[in-house]
Amino acid sequence: MKKIIRLSALSLILFAVLAGATAFAVSAYTRPEAPAAAASAEAEAAALRQGSRGQDVKTVQTKLRRWGYYEGAVDGIYGPQTKAAVVRFQRKNGLTADGVVGKQTFAALGMMQQAGGGGQQGGTADADTYLLARCIYAEARGESYTGQVAVGAVVLNRVRSPQFPNTIAGVIYQRHAFTAVSDGQIDLTPDRTAINAAKDALAGWDPTGGCLYYYNPAKATSEWIFSRETVITIGKHVFAI
Repeated sequence: MKKIIRLSALSLILFAVLAGATAFAVSAYTRPEAPAAAASAEAEAAALRQGSRGQDVKTVQTKLRRWGYYEGAVDGIYGPQTKAAVVRFQRKNGLTADGVVGKQTFAALGMMQQAGGGGQQGGTADADTYLLARCIYAEARGESYTGQVAVGAVVLNRVRSPQFPNTIAGVIYQRHAFTAVSDGQIDLTPDRTAINAAKDALAGWDPTGGCLYYYNPAKATSEWIFSRETVITIGKHVFAI
């Protein structure tokens, strides 16, 4: 009888050890997913939406009011009127029109999203310069310096045109506007030449004379782009209006 009791006790101990090992293995297997989930949760928490309050909401309201999307008070309260203005802005800039200021909408507004803190206005100019440099590097890093400035100038000409979104991020990320966005090259790190070209374009140098389009005739497949009026050719790119 005692032997049976001892065997039963040993069986229970062995079962507990195996169960603990299994639980540890499952925990170890699932643990790598935790950081991604946490990052997603942080981004969700940092978004601005109806009910949000604070300085970041004021910044959004100020920008939307300046650009004609918002007519309400700049009070830092994200109410229905602010949401409606955000939706109008998102539609104009080719974004998901959900009325929530998330990562892409922050970028289109020229703001930086911070986990747990929403957007901030400081550093907007630097963010625009860097994004424009990324576009230049992705689209024209094999071109001359003048050719790189010209690509940046086309982006800025679109920002000023009522035919296109009215922010640098909005123009660059407009659906199907730039091949470099579609194929992911926009995420490459720009070199010093591209950054300087972006600064020169932002300072007002426009080698294209106001063009809104450019293309490489050896690679372009759209018949429509060939119908645009050519203004100048710089390197491998034709610039047109």
